[in-house]
Parts: sequence; C-alpha cells; structure tokens
Amino acid sequence: MEVRASTLEEMREEIRRLDAALIEILAERLAVVRRIGELKRNQQVPVIDPAREAAVVAHVARLARARGLPEDGVRELFWRVMALSRREQNAD
Repeated sequence: MEVRASTLEEMREEIRRLDAALIEILAERLAVVRRIGELKRNQQVPVIDPAREAAVVAHVARLARARGLPEDGVRELFWRVMALSRREQNAD
C-alpha cells in the first residue's frame, strides 16, 4: 500500500483511517472467535490450544517477514491478540 498523503496533517489523517480499519478487522476477528468459542463449548473442546496459537503466531510472523515487517513485534502483537481471543472464547 502506498502512502497517499503529503503533509503532516494528511499523513496523520491517513493513520487515523488505518487505525479505524484495524479496529474493524479486530472486531470481525473477535466475532469469529466468539463463534468458535461456542462451537468449542458445544463440542466440549478446551478453549486453550497452545499448538494452534503457536501455529497462528508462526504464520503471521512469516507474513510479516514477507512484507519486510519486524517479526518479533508482529509475534508480540499476535500473542496479545491470542490473549484477547481466549478471553472472548471464555465469555458467556
């Protein structure tokens, strides 16, 4: 994605737009996570699946590497997303 803005204020507005898009995507992800939590409860499957979480984090780290992003930072971010996901799946 290329940056369209040229002035500081335009660039800040672009960041605000991107932040809002990230929040929308996170909300969508957590909605899916809640549905997965329901399925897990119905199937009596544990919410926490360390192997699955590690696979998700490894996958996004590979995506980050391919985009030239810092893998460690992306891993850290997604471990936090995993923690949010666990809380959502445990919520009734």
